[in-house]
Amino acid sequence: MNCTLYQCLVVPCYILIIFLQAVYNANKFARLVRKRNRLQNWLDYNQLKFERNPEKRRRRKNGFLGLWGEKIDSIDFYKHQIKELDKKLTMERQKVLKDPKAIMPAAFVSFNSRWGAAVCAQTQQSKNPTLWLTKWAPEPRDIYWKNLAIPYVSLTIRRFIISVAVFALIFFYMIPIAFVQSLANLEGLEKVAPFLRPVTELKFIKSFLQGFLPGLALKIFLFALPTILMIMSKVEGYVAKSTLERKAAAKYYYFMLVNVFLGSIIAGTAFQQLRAFLHQSATQIPRTIGVSIPMKATFFITYIMVDGWAGIASEILRLKPLVIFHLKNMFIVKTERDRVKAMDPGSVDFPETLPSLQLYFLLGLVYAVVTPILLPFILVFFAFAYFVYRHQVINVYNQQYESAGAFWPHVHSRIIWSLLISQLLLMGLLSTKKAANSTPLIIVLPILTLAFHNYCKNRFEPAFRKYPLEEAMDKDLEDRPSESDVNLKSFLADAYLHPIFRSFEEVELVEVRVDKSQAHIPSPSGSSSSSSHHDIHHHEDKPSHSVHHHEYEPPSNVYHYEAEVSSNVYEYDTESYHNVYHY
Repeated sequence: MNCTLYQCLVVPCYILIIFLQAVYNANKFARLVRKRNRLQNWLDYNQLKFERNPEKRRRRKNGFLGLWGEKIDSIDFYKHQIKELDKKLTMERQKVLKDPKAIMPAAFVSFNSRWGAAVCAQTQQSKNPTLWLTKWAPEPRDIYWKNLAIPYVSLTIRRFIISVAVFALIFFYMIPIAFVQSLANLEGLEKVAPFLRPVTELKFIKSFLQGFLPGLALKIFLFALPTILMIMSKVEGYVAKSTLERKAAAKYYYFMLVNVFLGSIIAGTAFQQLRAFLHQSATQIPRTIGVSIPMKATFFITYIMVDGWAGIASEILRLKPLVIFHLKNMFIVKTERDRVKAMDPGSVDFPETLPSLQLYFLLGLVYAVVTPILLPFILVFFAFAYFVYRHQVINVYNQQYESAGAFWPHVHSRIIWSLLISQLLLMGLLSTKKAANSTPLIIVLPILTLAFHNYCKNRFEPAFRKYPLEEAMDKDLEDRPSESDVNLKSFLADAYLHPIFRSFEEVELVEVRVDKSQAHIPSPSGSSSSSSHHDIHHHEDKPSHSVHHHEYEPPSNVYHYEAEVSSNVYEYDTESYHNVYHY
């Protein structure tokens, strides 16, 4: 079968597998390691105290959490606890290394070329599409190791349950938000607390309550929400930190769209809003919301100042991390190692930052025509945000991973949907004015927007999902003159090794690390001049369904992917881009 795209390109190449790293279920061992680190930290702390004051040795009770029991020497207590825990660690370590059940039906495989990794990652490996699953792997820093041990069968169930939970959270969270919003105004506050009427009548207090209290109350009420959504994303079972943050950001955006934007625009409590939507036709919903938009411009101006301007100011001043650091320094920090960890600035908080920026963009599009007075506040926010986040990313934050622009397709889609929402609401508003006859003419705007979105999705989105073989081969040919695998092999020896295994003794690392023997895959002609034969063997007692992950471009030209364990033997036969791949 000929490939029209590469009809003039014939390259006598073969796939070379450099490393194969099995995935281990080491979650229990990781918990024991974390517990030992905490005990070691307490031991270091007590030894430092003793060195500073040798005449006084710290004592603690040996019961639960040190609340009861016989008082004993703290240093002896923690040494004994660490000694007992080391025995458990040794047993669990041997179990992970020796027990076949600890090896998950998945593996990371490294190639010597972009082309080889792209072929294996982007093609179906078996007649049964559920038998051998492949997917681009995240880079080593981006892996969320805990979720690699989740069975593939349970992923669908987990994600369905979380989807239902997110739906319920989005719509039922509107009830307490509406209640807080009803109290965050003079009338609601005076009904609940009549004794505060003399205070609320003061000019300064009255101005504050009317201007800033509703937005401030909403911001406080949403404080813990990003953390909750991140936990829900982890339960779904995604194996990359970047994917977890993208999913959490998506949930937070939908939440803010429904509760902050739509919930704040439509007056009344949550049940009144629900009743209003249920007792009218779907065509009247844009009209209902469109009528309410101009009346809520003042609220959103105060919300932008409270959440946007103040948020940018606190970002450059680092007020929140400063407070958290001092709290940790008072209650958690015991050693210099703890202090260094507490001072780590981390990376950009994508799950909270991105949805907020997208919400402000939506507000700007919606109010650009309806209430243009809001636009200067939006422009000032984005101007400050650009300079502040540019400074923070360059000089403050430590980026934890590289996701190769995986966030942008989601951001682009939400920008398009923001345009559509603004156009529909504009149509609803104009239908209530004297310009109702011009409303049908605006229908062309959503149609053109959807057409543009469809064009961008077909033209540009595949570049974020797949790696073109033509480009992969061009890059491989460029790198071939300066090719050197010496340093790459040492890097790949433990690049995809579970972090806890890196503390093993060298003799045990040999048992866990990948096989360093190189394997060549023959060409379809069966000639041995360009490659040698290689079989990939798998444990036959392992289940044959697991999601698999791939990665391209670690240092230089070695590429990784994660392949599923299967009971079959596969041979990749490739000679040129013209040929069909045989199994």
